[in-house]
Amino acid sequence: MKNIAICYSEHAIKVSDSYCSGPSNQAYNSSRSTSSTQTAVTSIYKVKLSNEKQFLIRVSWCNQAFSVCVSDYPFSNTKLSRNFKTLRRQRGSENFESGGVRADVFWDLRRARYDSGPEPVAGYYVAVLVNSELSLMLGDMEQELLEVKQCISDIRVAEYSLIWRGERFSGDGEYSTRAKFSEAGACHDILIKFCGEDGTIPFLSVCVDKKSVIEVKRLQWNFRGNQSIFLDGLLIDLMWDVHDWLFNPNSGNAVFLFRTRRGLDSRLWLEHNNFDQQKLPFSFLIFACKNPD
Repeated sequence: MKNIAICYSEHAIKVSDSYCSGPSNQAYNSSRSTSSTQTAVTSIYKVKLSNEKQFLIRVSWCNQAFSVCVSDYPFSNTKLSRNFKTLRRQRGSENFESGGVRADVFWDLRRARYDSGPEPVAGYYVAVLVNSELSLMLGDMEQELLEVKQCISDIRVAEYSLIWRGERFSGDGEYSTRAKFSEAGACHDILIKFCGEDGTIPFLSVCVDKKSVIEVKRLQWNFRGNQSIFLDGLLIDLMWDVHDWLFNPNSGNAVFLFRTRRGLDSRLWLEHNNFDQQKLPFSFLIFACKNPD
């Protein structure tokens, strides 16, 4: 299997975690599995302006702040980025410009509501304009977003879609989240768990909506692999690489990647090598560190 950590390292999200396992030449540490806490969320959107120019917008949430980064698409070294400390300015607007590209950001988090993580779930909005086109709208404050539109004359609305999402957690032995693999699909509960008590051989389990979809036994031999699952009529590849997490306990990490395929007859790596840039698959990447940074 190809090294998925290398393939996606530019946008990797670290998950601080501890491994729950049994003995094998002292490669593992045993502990009880407990739920993790979400500490950071990053989403990447592909944007297409009215002049066919394309950009990537990355929005990250961490420590009561969020950041926005705009970069050319396909990938290039041209990037505009800005961090916003929401504790100081829960409502505001800023702009930044470079290389003929201008980004304007408007936000209101005064009444934002949160669950357990840093990303708001309701009562907020974030709007990003690229070259005076409304390129991204997040949140549920429709009236306030309308006021933003009215402040800008002849505003145009660009096309945008979510192509990548990553989440960072800290905790022991268990990672749980929700993911939506298509705009028309439902949100699914996902649980990735390392199981095993003292003296037993650990294994990896993945559940979707409380139903087991993958159980990987004898991880000391099956530390890399991939398996396909079906959700909402989509073929989704789940790839894992836990070699370093198992055998390098001081600095090890594990990588998990969920990625949609465009059709039932497509092949995983053939599709990877022949990317259609107009029809990018959706990727959900977890980069898990055994020891917190």
